[in-house]
Amino acid sequence: MNLQNLLNLAHLHLLLNHWPIIGTFIGLGLFLVSLAAKGDDLKKASLVVFSIIALFAIPTYTSGNAAFEVIRRETGVTKTIIDAHQGAALMSLLFMEITGFFSWLGLWQYRRFKRTATYILPAVLLFSVVSVGLLTITGNTGGDIRHPEIRPGEETASFVSSVGSAIFSTTQHFVTDASRWVWPVLETLHFLGLTLLLGALGLIDLRILGFFKPLRLGPLYRFVPWAMAGFVLNMITGMLFFIGMPFFYAYNFDFHMKMFGILFAGTNILLLFCTDAFRDCEQLGPSEEAPPFAKFFAATSIVLVVAVIVLGRYMPFFEDSLRPPG
Repeated sequence: MNLQNLLNLAHLHLLLNHWPIIGTFIGLGLFLVSLAAKGDDLKKASLVVFSIIALFAIPTYTSGNAAFEVIRRETGVTKTIIDAHQGAALMSLLFMEITGFFSWLGLWQYRRFKRTATYILPAVLLFSVVSVGLLTITGNTGGDIRHPEIRPGEETASFVSSVGSAIFSTTQHFVTDASRWVWPVLETLHFLGLTLLLGALGLIDLRILGFFKPLRLGPLYRFVPWAMAGFVLNMITGMLFFIGMPFFYAYNFDFHMKMFGILFAGTNILLLFCTDAFRDCEQLGPSEEAPPFAKFFAATSIVLVVAVIVLGRYMPFFEDSLRPPG
């Protein structure tokens, strides 16, 4: 099977790139209304939106780097325009991920303590507003690529794009050229994150599925922050890997499947452990059974996390599987 026919990365990026922008605007709108109305339910809903959009932004960004190879061949599309878009996109990604982190933390605190720390909501507001501004710039620079009729007369990168490009090049140099030990240290941290994630969540998931019945489920939820720490560690090290060798990953079919696996796994974990949807599970005592729907989510959590790990191991076998010919 020709994988390039199965997955066109330029089309994939065009399919994905509107959702982080739209979702962040929706999330900010909900969040502002919730602050004005002082409604916790709306606050939680907006935090869920920000958290999911932060996950969605990852495959959006990585598919954009791969679309570069297709776009650069078109007449009238210069490297300056593409670099401006990629720089702005990286800045948007960074601030969306920070917004998503504080949103997840707020959801967790709502779940455990029925309130958030005083710094959470101001942090979400600040970073989401900045994200909206950066996404506006990213969307405009992306429009310049596809619509020459709206381009400014002189091709110049904005301050945001220049900062993003500088961060990208500096990070790439650090990961690949600063020291031969950087990459293996990042690999070690990446596996440590996987261990925390699978170990902590796996224990809770197995208890929900009916294993280890003598254990009460509530105390096990104290491991969730460790699992989330592992997830964050994996995201940071994973993005450093990608920036270090973007085209090894960008043209790798297996890598993009892994990115979607992370999106689905992260959303599943968010719903299961950080929202009120399964709050009743925390009250399970010894020998008590979890509801069937909770068991389904727990089983899905294990399958998705294991799938992400397996896909990561198979990436070398799919190198350049999506690279355009020529």
